[in-house]
This record gives sequence, C-alpha cells and structure tokens, in this order.
Amino acid sequence: MKLTQRLDGAARSLPPAYFALVMAAGIVAIACQLKGWTGIAWGLYVLASVSYVALWSFTLWRGCRFLKELARDFSDHCVAPGFFTMVAATAIMGSQLVIVDRRPEVAAVFWCLTVLLAIGLTYPIFTALIIRENKPPIEKGLNGAWLVVVVAWQSISVLGGLLAPLFESQRETLLLASLLTWLVGGMFYLWIISLIFYRYMFFSFQPQDLTPPYWINMGAVAISTLAGVGLVRNAPRNALLADLIAFLKGGTLMFWATATWWIPMLLLLGYWRHVTKKFPLTYSPLYWGAVFPLGMYTVCTYRLGQVTHLAPLLSLSEYFIYPALAAWSLTFFGMLRALVRGLCRTA
Repeated sequence: MKLTQRLDGAARSLPPAYFALVMAAGIVAIACQLKGWTGIAWGLYVLASVSYVALWSFTLWRGCRFLKELARDFSDHCVAPGFFTMVAATAIMGSQLVIVDRRPEVAAVFWCLTVLLAIGLTYPIFTALIIRENKPPIEKGLNGAWLVVVVAWQSISVLGGLLAPLFESQRETLLLASLLTWLVGGMFYLWIISLIFYRYMFFSFQPQDLTPPYWINMGAVAISTLAGVGLVRNAPRNALLADLIAFLKGGTLMFWATATWWIPMLLLLGYWRHVTKKFPLTYSPLYWGAVFPLGMYTVCTYRLGQVTHLAPLLSLSEYFIYPALAAWSLTFFGMLRALVRGLCRTA
C-alpha cells in the first residue's frame, strides 16, 4: 500500500479523542518536572510537542479530504466529546511551556488559542447534539468522555493562573477569565457527573461499557482542583479573589476530595472488568483518557499540598507519580506495538 494511501486511511479514521495522547504526555511531563526529573520531563515534553503537531496535521488533512466524516462526528453523542481533547491538549502544551520550557510568551499564545478553541467547539457541538432528531438512549450515548468538556474549560483556568503573575498588564483579565472558567467547569461537572452516576446505578452495565474514559470522572475534578489552587495562589494579587478566598479554598478541597473518592471506585470497577469478567486488556487510543487523570491527580495533589501546607498531600504526590508514569509507559508501548502490527498488515 502506498504511503499516501496509508496516511489517507489514518486521517480518515482518526478519533478526535486522540489528542488525549498529548494531554497524558504533557501532564506527566509536568509531574516529572515538579519531582525534579528534568530529563524525563523534557523527553515527554518533546514527545507531546511532536504528537501535537502530528495530530493537528492529520486533523487538518481530515478536514480537507474527509470533511463529511469530520462533520458527522460533530453530531455523534459518542464521538463529539472527543473534540474537547484538542482544547485541553492546547492548554497542556501552554502549561509545559511555562513549567518545563520557561517560555511564557509562547504559552500566552497557546492560552489565546485555547480560549478560541473552547468557544469555537462548545457551541457548535452542543447545538448539533441538541437539534439532532434521532438521539441514542442515555446508556448508549453517555460515557466518561463527556467530562472532557470540564477538562477543556478548567484547562483555560489552569494556564491563566500560571500566566497571571508573569504578565502584570494582563493580570486582571487573566485572573477574571480563570475564575469564570473555573466556575463554568465546575458547573459542567455537576451536570454531567449526575447523569453518569444515574447511568451507573439504574442501567445495565457490561464490561465493554466500562471504557477507559470513565477515569475522567476523577480527572475532571483533579484538574478542577489544580485550577482552584491557581486561583488561591493568585488571591493576594487580586481583590475579587481575596474576597472569595474561603469559597475558593472550600471548593478546591471539595474537588480534591471527590477526585480521591473516585480512585478506589474506578480500581474496583477495573478489577471487575478485566479480572472477574476477563475482558481483554488490549491497546486502544481511549486508554490515554485513563493516563491523563493519574498524571493530573499527581500534579494537583502536589500543588494543593504546597498552598495548604499539608505534608500528607505532598507525600501522597511523591508516591502517586510512579503509577502515573507506569500507566503512561504501558500505554505508550501498547500504542507502538499496535502501530507496528498495523504497518506489517498493510505492507
């Protein structure tokens, strides 16, 4: 098969949610940088950057060559939420530029792009899903990937909180935007997680239904925690945030406690899926949606421990980075293995 045909096939079938690869590599890179593992952090940062450029190239190729398929995904309840990984991946790239690469000016460009993507995707996708005539039942159309909407909007707040101290002239604008997107993201979580919990409790659940993006149940509140920490850290520089400091601290702790509660629950469900029901553990791009929450929980716990001066949280983050890095490594090698097998079959 010719190279152009292979590239055409890859672009045509590209899942929008594949940008979770960038999210996973990026947040684990940040966790490693905070841990002091600079070499690993830079390696993951470079990999995330290359993946980001490659995925955007394939997405633009898909838009030019297979616009019909791309448009169809916008109104698919199972696929459309994956587009919000583009938003979160862009913000994670910006956060890496601040924390790993020390280039805040470039990161500011990524923040602007993140805002434009969040607005440019949210309203068209939600409109397309609302006006669709034939809609799937909730047990078929709803899964954890819907919470990427929360991750997308909270990622704006996280990056804005990082940039605010570095840009004095734009500090007020960045902090106001960070506060508003934190609140919007929190409201989205309440809406969506209520439906997911309802689906958990009152509809039949099969092993194939428990897809890896259900880990975003935890990841969405983990990034909400990190966004809240950014607001708390910037409160001394902003009158509005200072007035809301008790609310910000309480909300941030609530988000972290919720994220922590989800971890044993998701592990038990994973055991049921793969051990009790013997569902095969094979690579899928969806597994990047499970890696990202582990990395995000590591970073948010570390940052929360810093701002609250709670030593147990700092200790927890010290240990939690190991399963996050292990999950990333296993998924990455699974992806490489799948790619090699795919090339061998088409050779």
